[in-house]
Amino acid sequence: MHMLINTPETVVPDALRGMALAHPELTVDVEGQVVVRRDAPVAGKVALVSGGGSGHEPLHAGFVGHGMLDAAAAGHIFTSPVPDQMARAAAAVDSGRGVLFVVKNYTGDRMNFAMAAELAEDEGIQVASVLVDDDVAVTDSTYTAGRRGTGATLFVEKIAGAAAEEGAPLDRVEAIARRVNEASRSFGVALTACTTPAKGSPTFDLPPGELELGVGIHGEPGRERRPMMTSAEIADYAVDAVLTDRRPTGPVLLLVNGAGATPLLELYGFAAEVHRVLAAREVAVARTLVGDYVTSLDMAGASVTVCQVDEELLRLWDAPVQTPALRWGR
Repeated sequence: MHMLINTPETVVPDALRGMALAHPELTVDVEGQVVVRRDAPVAGKVALVSGGGSGHEPLHAGFVGHGMLDAAAAGHIFTSPVPDQMARAAAAVDSGRGVLFVVKNYTGDRMNFAMAAELAEDEGIQVASVLVDDDVAVTDSTYTAGRRGTGATLFVEKIAGAAAEEGAPLDRVEAIARRVNEASRSFGVALTACTTPAKGSPTFDLPPGELELGVGIHGEPGRERRPMMTSAEIADYAVDAVLTDRRPTGPVLLLVNGAGATPLLELYGFAAEVHRVLAAREVAVARTLVGDYVTSLDMAGASVTVCQVDEELLRLWDAPVQTPALRWGR
């Protein structure tokens, strides 16, 4: 096992210690594994809280800051945070205007966030929750009942976070988050399997010369395996899967997301092919984001996420954001 770690047991707290040193604008509870905006709670503002298993960095802790999340809870590798973590995060950021939980559709996340909402409400905190379920590859998987939550999580956290930063009330922020999720679709492809520190070997068997079409962010099986395809062929397949499920009737945001071990040289080339396919389908791209944002440890591969936007959603996307992993406009 070739990994830049001390022990599998300390991977997450070690990373959080480094994050605290690199980003003094955040308050990092290493032992409790919760990351909070240093200026939280922000007076008069609805707070956004998310979280999930570690191994998908920069999701979620890398999106804590102005214009996005107020706090994030980090679970163990590919394991949901426990309810107490999310409840503590909610208490740390609540200004009295309520908290929105952004929850990816995985069984553990759904269960633990629901319990956290009950704990928070017992303390007098108003909580709303939005479920992200954008992956079109499969309806049910190892971790989910229904679609998996993947790349659209970034769109939800950014756009709803901007609405909250503007002072929108909780019901409005929740409604915007739901609109973004409903307008988003994703599809991922794996070229290699990922390796968890605890296991020390690939999480699934992907023979040389093959790829997994529709893979999940924990290495869950996708739709099918095929011999290796070109970037253009993968773009054709991924975009077709997305547009078959939901055909946009207006401009879209495009996220070409790296799975963790695919270099930008390849991602930018893949983004060009995705643009080619979308243009051929007469889908206008308003904004494009390329890079590693929702990863799967050391998996090689990529995902495509599109989100149909109107003037309001595009304005909120363009609004200033200042987080470790996403920043513009300030």
